[in-house]
Amino acid sequence: MTLGDSSNPKQILASSAPWLAACLNVVPGLGAGYIYQRRWRAYWITAAVAGVWLGVGALPASPSMGALEGWNPLPGLLGLAALTAGEAFLAARRARMN
Repeated sequence: MTLGDSSNPKQILASSAPWLAACLNVVPGLGAGYIYQRRWRAYWITAAVAGVWLGVGALPASPSMGALEGWNPLPGLLGLAALTAGEAFLAARRARMN
């Protein structure tokens, strides 16, 4: 498949390897598996959620918001990576079965 190929999105998704899409969503960065699958809406949603999550951690801690003082974004980002990896894997498998 070349870049100029006019395949429809379902064909592109079905031709992607489910395990590779899942790995790419975890290892190099959030949403890279969606770029591999050419699923731009899912990629931008993931990027926005990760950005908001990191933005919450950048809020200054005040006496009324003492919970953010020791806030660690890593568990949330790992959870998002696991969720998107599973979704990318299942989407590619469903596309292959149809």
